[in-house]
Amino acid sequence: MGVIGLDKIKTLQRNPANIRNLCILAHVDHGKTTLADCLVANNGIISSRLAGKLRYLDSREDEQVRGITMKSSAISLHYSTGNQEYLLNLIDSPGHVDFSSEVSTAVRLCDGAIVVVDAVEGVCPQTQAVLRQAWLENVRPVLVINKMDRLIMELKLTALEAYTHLQKILGQVNAVTGTLFTSKVLEERAEKVKEEVNRDKDPSGDQVYDWSAGLEDADDSHLYFSPDQGNVVFASAIDGWGFSIQHFAHIYSQRMGIRTEVLLKTLWGDFYLDTKIQRIMKGAQTKGKKPLFVQLVLDNIWSLYDAVVTRRDKQKVEKVMTSLGIKVMTRDLRHSDPKVLLFAICNQWLPVSKAVLSMVCEKLPSPLEMAAEKVEKLMSVRTRRFDSLPERTQELKTAFLQCSSEINAPVIIFVSKMFAVDTKTLPQKRQRPLNQEEIAQRREVARQRHAEKLAAESLERATQSGSAPGEATMTSLPLKPEEEEEQKEVFIAFARIYSGTVKKGQRVLVLGPKYDPAQGLSLLPEGCSASDCIQEVPHLSCCTVENLYLLMGRELEELEEIPAGNVMGIGGLEDCVLKTATLSASPACSPFTPLYFEAAPIVRVAVEPKHPSEMPKLVSGMRLLNQADPCAEVLIQETGEHVLVTAGEVHLQRCLDDLRERFAKIEISVSKPIIPFRETVVRPPKVDMVNEELGKQQKVAVIHQVKKELPQGRSSDYQHVDPDGLVTLTTPNRLATVCVRAIPLPQEVTVLLERNSELIRALELMNSSLREGRAMDINLRILEAIAELKDHLQSLLQERKWRNAVERIWAFGPRRYGPNILLNSIKDYSRPSVWQCLEWRHSNDQVRAPASPLRDFDNSIVSGFQLATLSGPMCEEPLMGVCFSVERWDVESVPFSQNSDTLKEDSVSPEALRDVSSHGNSVDATTERKMDASSVDCYGPVSGQLIAAMKEACRYAFQAQPQRLMAAMYTCEIMATAEVLGRVYGVLGKREGRVLHEEMKEGTDMFIITAVLPVAESFGFADEIRKRTSGLASPQLVFSHWEVISSDPYWVPTTEEEYLHFGEKADSVNQALKYMNAVRRRKGLFVEEKIVEHAEKQRTLGKNK
Repeated sequence: MGVIGLDKIKTLQRNPANIRNLCILAHVDHGKTTLADCLVANNGIISSRLAGKLRYLDSREDEQVRGITMKSSAISLHYSTGNQEYLLNLIDSPGHVDFSSEVSTAVRLCDGAIVVVDAVEGVCPQTQAVLRQAWLENVRPVLVINKMDRLIMELKLTALEAYTHLQKILGQVNAVTGTLFTSKVLEERAEKVKEEVNRDKDPSGDQVYDWSAGLEDADDSHLYFSPDQGNVVFASAIDGWGFSIQHFAHIYSQRMGIRTEVLLKTLWGDFYLDTKIQRIMKGAQTKGKKPLFVQLVLDNIWSLYDAVVTRRDKQKVEKVMTSLGIKVMTRDLRHSDPKVLLFAICNQWLPVSKAVLSMVCEKLPSPLEMAAEKVEKLMSVRTRRFDSLPERTQELKTAFLQCSSEINAPVIIFVSKMFAVDTKTLPQKRQRPLNQEEIAQRREVARQRHAEKLAAESLERATQSGSAPGEATMTSLPLKPEEEEEQKEVFIAFARIYSGTVKKGQRVLVLGPKYDPAQGLSLLPEGCSASDCIQEVPHLSCCTVENLYLLMGRELEELEEIPAGNVMGIGGLEDCVLKTATLSASPACSPFTPLYFEAAPIVRVAVEPKHPSEMPKLVSGMRLLNQADPCAEVLIQETGEHVLVTAGEVHLQRCLDDLRERFAKIEISVSKPIIPFRETVVRPPKVDMVNEELGKQQKVAVIHQVKKELPQGRSSDYQHVDPDGLVTLTTPNRLATVCVRAIPLPQEVTVLLERNSELIRALELMNSSLREGRAMDINLRILEAIAELKDHLQSLLQERKWRNAVERIWAFGPRRYGPNILLNSIKDYSRPSVWQCLEWRHSNDQVRAPASPLRDFDNSIVSGFQLATLSGPMCEEPLMGVCFSVERWDVESVPFSQNSDTLKEDSVSPEALRDVSSHGNSVDATTERKMDASSVDCYGPVSGQLIAAMKEACRYAFQAQPQRLMAAMYTCEIMATAEVLGRVYGVLGKREGRVLHEEMKEGTDMFIITAVLPVAESFGFADEIRKRTSGLASPQLVFSHWEVISSDPYWVPTTEEEYLHFGEKADSVNQALKYMNAVRRRKGLFVEEKIVEHAEKQRTLGKNK
């Protein structure tokens, strides 16, 4: 464990005031792990010479090969300053966007964060993302501007130019922080105004509110980064130096006789030193003077680099070393690489570890300083207000804030992720140093074995028998299972204890994300603890803490107990915790809010073993992978395929390597990535493919053409398509007729519905509870959010054709919460509104619609709509942004009136009605049509026929409109130099990308290109762009939105101009058709394509002369 012992750490763990839980956040390749190496080297765990080269916290082989961090890893460090000793629980997190879920798991456990920014590249996309994640978790950040050496060696900036550049970087970082702060203040202000309006409504007229009033009152001075506040360090981690303003202020206060307080205020800013009067003056820029920061700080560093690296002036180097009082080893002075000498000097003059650690201890909060707002946010799960929780739950807030380790303090732990380690790395399996007695015992055992071996050999020679080899093989056989057992992966929970003291062997409650403390307290007896058997409470279980570990990077140290305020590892929870969980000794504790993930998993592949007999190993391996990765998802599709869903290409590769080498340990076959698409309809185009205006005859011809292309599965007696797109369909037994029209939803409405899918799901759950008459605890906050959603929809659907559309919404789909709408446009048919939970708030008496024959089959219409939106007619992908308006629904009234009870039963549980052939008989007996009873039997239950008819009607209505495919799109941020800009544009154009804008970073030759790229074209994009630009451009891909592909997959030339432009075959590449056929081919659907069977070599008519 290096210099500091385990006993020392145990002592420090009991003083939460001197504990700092922090993580390192940054964009990829900005130097997080190198900085972490410098901090680890300060504790003597690794050599300072290896800092930046060893990358100690990158313990995985693929992390070392790729040179990027993929997993968050923690280490406990000791730092002493003055008479204070601190324990720093440091977590190094990835910077690649594919692993942003690991950042979320790290940030949740921390109180502070070190944000690292490259001095050349400045604020990058992932820098903004990690700042936002830190803000959402109420984590206080400090700033390290790293890679300062690049300003000297690469950009060749002067000290004054570097100072201007650093000011711009600070401005960029503060701009991001300011944006987050402004949005928060405005949200709070909006809530206050809303409460005031609800409390005292003024009927006289509209009121005018000053939204900026909240910004003026709020104090944001502590949020921003400024060197004079002590929350900024300038560093070059690879060269081992770093400093804060305070360091130089102390040095120059002694030399110049100026007070330290004055230097702290003036070293950064528009101040200069007047050498004549020996005073610090303001206005350096206007008077053309060197700022104090340049004169006293940067010039010294620049001159050191010039002497050591650029000129290699030995005399000047010796002079500098003498003035600084630094002694360097002879081998460093004679080394051929000047960077070795530079590191030796800088590491003694301005050690980066001292600058960063002193800033961390001074500026970042301890566990005792946790904000009350953060506690309330953590405990307010599922949009519940903190004040709506039970009293005993609210009392736990005090335990959080006190961070007490007393015996009576409730144990509260949050597990942010589960990570897998090899059994051999566990402390129990590790070889420990032997004492003298054990060495003597082993020596004696070895002597005895040697004597037995000699006796056996002499016996063998005497008897000339060959039985010994057989015995040897027999004794070696039992070792094989032990070897296999040793290679088994063990899961350890990455956790933090917020209150109490957790001990080895202690039983705790595991609170699921849906656990309700009010329900738990009502079901459990008073004074119930985790040691009691708990079975009847939903989402609550018990587990035993088998092992406790101190996380030390690549190693683990076993502990007997851990007090509050510490980050730790817990063993033995793999059977109780899947990915994250809240552990507590009290059933009154509320589960913590779920983690916020910046990147959603979007890339899917199907996985299968190469040898079918190894399928159980694959299933077990994928289950372990699902548990070990916070972002990966494992699904089994209806087709039986095992699908792995990941955040991106690099994440996918890492998951597949883990599956092959760690979890399944078998050879696997991986399909090409399964690209998700959506199907939609658009308004009829006004111009054709050559931008000629379409006439009315042309439109009618196109619609008739679509109508002819419709599947001819049923005769025209059952279906009819009007020229304006209205589809009429009759059930096979001719008892019901449905008329449906498909209408494209406005894009803003589609985006709103997709963004609020969880809210719509909650709305559906409330409505189902009201329909079934179940008692439920409706949260007022959710009701307010639903009311806001309804108002927002009404504001977006203002056109004449959408009049009263929001009130007439029948259902959302697919799965009852998707971005498609079923609209009730039937005259004289009233049914409970989808917003009935809002009406319930005002009246406890549920408003019931009058009974009608249609009402009995309401569920069948909704079920048909759900099936239609789940798989569209183009390539069986879900629909998006489509509204199906039911304009007419006729049902034969005579049969239903005599058998209403049967039909009610039919509508309530459609699943139970698959055997209702007898119902068909009773209906047929009363039918006016004189049909044979057996003819009705063959069609099955009426509800099933109606579901099928509704589904087909929706599909035909969809096909009657101009159909389009929607592709998933990545937002692509590329940083590139000017000389490779053309190649970047070439790669983007080749892959159907579209550049949104580009801007040049001031003070550098770097361009930032923002583009959108289809997910379908993104595979291999990063590798190709690096190859084409020789590594000078690096892309970051984040899933952004769904976008309609403008080309019609069914388009054929119809006008003379189109024939002239595209040719009779029109066989140019149709991107939408290519995607659609690829999906249909993967799903085993019919693909219309021409195959050349008897080809001949093409012969030219004339030869080149």
